[in-house]
Amino acid sequence: MKIINTNQAPAAIGPYSQGIATNGLIFFSGQIALTAEGDFLDESLETQALQVFKNIDALLSEAGVCKTNIVKATVWLEDLANFVEFNELYATWLNGHKPARSCVQAKLPKGAKVEVEVIVKV
Repeated sequence: MKIINTNQAPAAIGPYSQGIATNGLIFFSGQIALTAEGDFLDESLETQALQVFKNIDALLSEAGVCKTNIVKATVWLEDLANFVEFNELYATWLNGHKPARSCVQAKLPKGAKVEVEVIVKV
């Protein structure tokens, strides 16, 4: 196993790694709207989602892979009423790539509106 860490995404705030590479896959921990400096963006769903995507992009870059390597995403939304808006942002970010995905409603840390984790093929 190899640990993936970058200072271009928020540091883990608990006993976990930003990502773990093993057996041709990278499992990235869920990302919320924390900046690389650890500041939480308590703003609109769009602002939060764009920060989440920025964090994931930084992790992908550190691992030397791109968004088209994403094979599975898990999305947690604080309110499923935001499902359509999030899907539009997500589709734009992925630019035509359509990995497998699950999406559920959940209460999230720091009052986040969205959290996303991805699994990537190396």
